[in-house]
Amino acid sequence: MYTIGIDLGGTNLKGGLCDGDGNIVKKMSIPTDRKSTADSIVDDMAKLCNLLIVEAGVAREDIEYVGIAAPGTADIEKGQMVYCNNLPFLRYPIVDEFKKRFSGCDVYIENDANAAALGEAMCGGAKGCPNMVLITLGTGVGSGIIIDGKIYSGFNYSGAELGHIVITLGGRQCTCGRRGCWEAYSSATALINFTKAAMERHRDSFMWEQCGGDLNKVDGQTAFRSADNGDKHAKAVVRKYIKSLACGIINIINIFQPEVLCIGGGISNEGDNLFIPLMKVVEKEQYSRFCDKKTEIRMAKLGNDAGIIGAAMLGRQK
Repeated sequence: MYTIGIDLGGTNLKGGLCDGDGNIVKKMSIPTDRKSTADSIVDDMAKLCNLLIVEAGVAREDIEYVGIAAPGTADIEKGQMVYCNNLPFLRYPIVDEFKKRFSGCDVYIENDANAAALGEAMCGGAKGCPNMVLITLGTGVGSGIIIDGKIYSGFNYSGAELGHIVITLGGRQCTCGRRGCWEAYSSATALINFTKAAMERHRDSFMWEQCGGDLNKVDGQTAFRSADNGDKHAKAVVRKYIKSLACGIINIINIFQPEVLCIGGGISNEGDNLFIPLMKVVEKEQYSRFCDKKTEIRMAKLGNDAGIIGAAMLGRQK
C-alpha cells in the first residue's frame, strides 16, 4: 500500500506518492493559486493526487490514505482548517471537501511544521527518537514537537509556536504583534536585517563586496561568507545571531529535554560554521549540562520534502 502526502504552501502545492517507509516514489508540484477560493485549491489537490497515481502507474485501490500538511491552525478532530493567513481557509472543512473529490481512502490534516517534525522523527534526522523537536530557520522560525512518537499541538491545535517565545522583553517588533520574539532574532529574515544594519554602520566591511554593493542582494549567507574571509564586522553579526539562536534553543531544551533537536531551513546549511559555536553555547548554558544524557542537536535531513513525507506518515503515528 502507498500513501500520498500533500504539502500545501502559499507558493506551491507539492505532492508525493510514498511507500510504507516514507520513501518518495513519485513527486509533483503545481503553483498554488492564492487568489482562488478554498474549493478551487482543494480541486487542485485532488487533481494532483490523480496525476501522481497515473504517473507512478499504481491503482487507486493501492492508496491507503492521503495526508495534508497546511500552514495555519488545523483542527485534526473536525478535519478543519481553522485559519490560514496566506490562503483562503477559515473554519473550512477541508477533509470532507477533499473526500468529495478523492474518495475511497482516509484523509488526515495537520499543520505543516508539525508534519515536517513528524517526517524528521520517523524518516529523517531524528529517526527512531520518539521525543524530538524540529526548528526551521527560514523567513520565520518554524517548529514542531514530537512526544512519545506523536505530534504535540496543544488542546486547541495551536501549540508548538516556539518562534514566538520572547527572549528580549520589549525587544524587536515581531510579525505576530509581540515584541522580542525569538523569531525576530533567529530567523533568516532577522539575520539579513542584522547584516544590513552592520553594513550600513561599516562601509569598509567585506559584506559589501560579498553582495555586490547592493543591500537588496543581502541573504542569509552574506555574513557567514564574509566571516570566512576574516571580516570582523561579519564575525560580530554571526556571533550575535548564534547567541540569539542559542538562547531560544536552550529555553526549549530546558522545557522539553528532547532526545534530539533538529535544525532545518536554509541557515542550517552553514553546517559547522553554525553548529560548532552554537553547541558550545548550548553545552555551557543548558540546565542539564551536568546530566549524563543530554539533548543531541542535529541537522535536519529531509529538506524541502519534510512536509510531504510528514504528511504521508500522519497515519503511521504510534
